[in-house]
Order: sequence, then structure tokens, then C-alpha cells
Amino acid sequence: MRTKAAVLYGPHTEYVIEEIELDPPKANEVLVKFAASGMCHSDEHMVTGDMAMDQSILDMLGWQQYPIIMGHEGGGVVIEVGPGVTDLAVGDHVVTSFVPSCGRCPSCASGHQNLCDNGAHLLSGRQADGTSRHHSLDGKDIATMCCLGTFAEHSVMNINSLVKIEPDLPLDKACLVACGVTTGWGSATYAADVSPGETVIVIGTGGIGMNAVQGAHLAGARYVIALDPVEFKREQAQKFGATHAAASVEECQALLAELTWGRNADKVIVTTGEGKGADLGSYMSMVSKGGKLVYTAVANMADNEVNLNLFDLAMQQKSIVGTIFGSANPRYDIPKLLGLYRSGHLKLDELVTKTYSLEQINDGYQDMRDGKNIRGVIIYGD
Repeated sequence: MRTKAAVLYGPHTEYVIEEIELDPPKANEVLVKFAASGMCHSDEHMVTGDMAMDQSILDMLGWQQYPIIMGHEGGGVVIEVGPGVTDLAVGDHVVTSFVPSCGRCPSCASGHQNLCDNGAHLLSGRQADGTSRHHSLDGKDIATMCCLGTFAEHSVMNINSLVKIEPDLPLDKACLVACGVTTGWGSATYAADVSPGETVIVIGTGGIGMNAVQGAHLAGARYVIALDPVEFKREQAQKFGATHAAASVEECQALLAELTWGRNADKVIVTTGEGKGADLGSYMSMVSKGGKLVYTAVANMADNEVNLNLFDLAMQQKSIVGTIFGSANPRYDIPKLLGLYRSGHLKLDELVTKTYSLEQINDGYQDMRDGKNIRGVIIYGD
């Protein structure tokens, strides 16, 4: 079948809206018609080239990065199933999970679905069998972000990357739980393990950081400080549970000294748009003795330099934890968070600053770069 997609042809270029050819689903795959897709900052790293790999490495692995259909926060309806599919049926409502979960590998079996062995394919641009379902009209393969490609009206995906949801939930809000909401919320509740009465700093309050603020607030933190240079985001953070805000590390350090009598923050969660190793030392300076820094931000793949005082790390017994998908389990936590949304405990509607058509995708990402959006969402036709 033919469908419309936003295709990225290389770093530092804009998305091109065009028709593509989409193969029917193969074994354990389904065809989904999307209703909406979140515009996550993680997709931007393919635009900036932070996740671009050397062609010789790609050739050795048999991977493809460009051209690529980005997008990994999708909500839609199953319209066709491939051979062997029994868990999903035509008409089911689903959201994508950018980390697949097979339920059988050692990581899944031990309760770490976010580290599923199938994640080895996430940057391959292809399906798990090494082939593509998406092609240009002249027959050339087109890669997909995280084996998904939600910046298209339709896509074919493996069932390991889809979670069935209740049909009455609004898909334009449910799609946000596919990545940003769960990653931010889990960064606070799972990776940071925020406890009642603690002081928490969230550095960077975009689509992921705002949900780290929500997670810390719901976990019972006494103080939640939103650190962001953009005034609009600092103001919005208070709606999601931030008790204080700061525009810089220096301002945050002064505020922290006043609030905690010099003890510092129990937990610091880094959710900046682009992670930089040079900034780690200043972030760690705000962590208390025995405290924890959670690193959720995506950095340039080639960045190996980190500014960190190792004496302070050891003698103050601080810890650093990295996390993907907020250390959450997609098949458990996506329905759980949607349940919290249904009961009014989790804010999703308030996250969406503006909606866009697929043709407006470049405008939407420019708004994100300019700090005008907490989260933009693409809405597809009917």
C-alpha cells in the first residue's frame, strides 16, 4: 500500500513529506493506522547528527540510518495482522513502545523489559529480521526510528513494540506514554527511587523532564526544583508539581542551600535536550552525601569526555545511574500510567502545547528548539 510519511534524508536537513510504499506485515507484525504521534526530542538527535554513525560501521552491521522515517511515540488502530499474531487483532487500539519487550529474554524475564535483547535492533533502521517494510516509490529502502516510524500515516511493526490499550482512551494523549511520559516519570519513581520528603532537582523540563517533575511530585518529594533556562518551561513546571524553579545551576545552588541548609538534593535527574559530559561536574555538586544523580539525557554518541570529581564521588558516597525508558517495563507501566491519567492523577492533556499536521512537522520542531512547546503532537486526518 501507499501512505504518506515525513522522511529525513540526512543530518542538518528538514523533513520531506512524500508518499512511500509500505509492505504488508510479515510474521509477528501488524499494520497500524496512526491517529497521532508525539514529537519527542530524541528524534531531533538524528537531525543534529548526534546519533549518526560512520558508514563503515553501518555497512559492517548491515544497518541503515538515512533516509529515515522518524517518530516513536505513536497511537493508532491495528488494521491488518500478519501470520502468527494472536495477541492483537484488527480494531485494537495500541501505543508504540520505543523499546520492544519480548517477555522471554533474560532481561524481560527478570523484570527489566526496557533492556530487552530485541533492543539491539533499535538503531538498525530495519525490522528484527534485517529487512525493511518501508520503501521509496522507486523501490529503495527507507529506515525507521526504533523500528517504528510514527511520522507516517501508517506503519508496519513487530508486536513486541506495541502495547494494547483501552479503546476509549484518547490516542492523541495516549501516544505520549509511548516514550516521554514514561521515561520522565520512571526516571523519578524507578531510577531515582524518589521517597516522600526528599529534595529533587530536575534539570531540563521539556517533554521528558516535565514528567520527571510529575513523577517526583507523585512520589511525595518535599521540594521539586525545575532547572531550565526557558521562562515558559519554568512557569509550566509548577503546574506539574514543581515547588521551585531556577534558570541556571548557580541560581539553583543558591536556592538549594537555602532550602536544605546546605545539605543539597537527595536526587538530581538530568533530562536536558542534549547531554554534555562537561556539565556533569556542576550537576554532581548539587547532589547530597549518599545522594543519586540519574542521567536520562541523550548525548552525542562520540562524546567520551566527562567532567567529574572522583574524590567527591567516592568520599561523599554519591552514585550515578543511567536509565533508558525510565527503567520502566512497557507492558506494565504504559497501562498503569494511562490508568493514572484516567483517574486524574497524571497530567497528559496539559503536556500538549500545540498540535500539528504532518505537513507542519518542521514548524513543530522549530517551536521545540525555540522553547515554545512542552510537547507538540502530530494529528493525522480522520
